[in-house]
Amino acid sequence: MAQLMDIDELANYLRLRKQTIYNWLHEGKISGIKVGGVWRFYRKDVDNWLKSRKRLSKSEEGQ
Repeated sequence: MAQLMDIDELANYLRLRKQTIYNWLHEGKISGIKVGGVWRFYRKDVDNWLKSRKRLSKSEEGQ
């Protein structure tokens, strides 16, 4: 079964404030689902989103 995180767990996982997560949701930078009025996030989707945001360092680009 896919692991769902609530807003507190996601903020802790990303080491961000909850308000930052809410801002990203409003801006469409991150997606989630609302269950019973509470935002939920699939850990797999968050991990994939993080991987898509990865940038190589200059030393990695030259290799």
